[in-house]
Amino acid sequence: MNVLVDTSVWSLALRRSSPSEAIAIINLLRDLITDGKVVLLGAIRQEVLSGIRHKEQFVRLRDYLRAFPDLELTIEDYELAAEFFNICRSNGVQGSNIDFLICAVAHLRGYSIFTTDKDFDNFRLHIPILLL
Repeated sequence: MNVLVDTSVWSLALRRSSPSEAIAIINLLRDLITDGKVVLLGAIRQEVLSGIRHKEQFVRLRDYLRAFPDLELTIEDYELAAEFFNICRSNGVQGSNIDFLICAVAHLRGYSIFTTDKDFDNFRLHIPILLL
């Protein structure tokens, strides 16, 4: 099964120094990359690359991430993301448009989501997503 890796995991793995509790997450990401199971969305690529101050660091990370092609999105992805947003909102659960796009893309393709963002735990109480 392919895995949609969220910004929170990429950020943790790409830090210069990661906390010791992040080692298991980083190792799992490494294994998923080695097995060719990692999927990337353009919006996640943008989030990961945003805010990098030094051009050299930006170019190095940009070039690294180019090994992961962006998943092509469809109208159905965006429509389901809006539907998921509405379902969660009607149940008092807030989230970003990008988070619900991640949920929709993963659901429609049968992928799991690899994230450290606890908001996804709340989402899955109301929408059909699989978390790694």
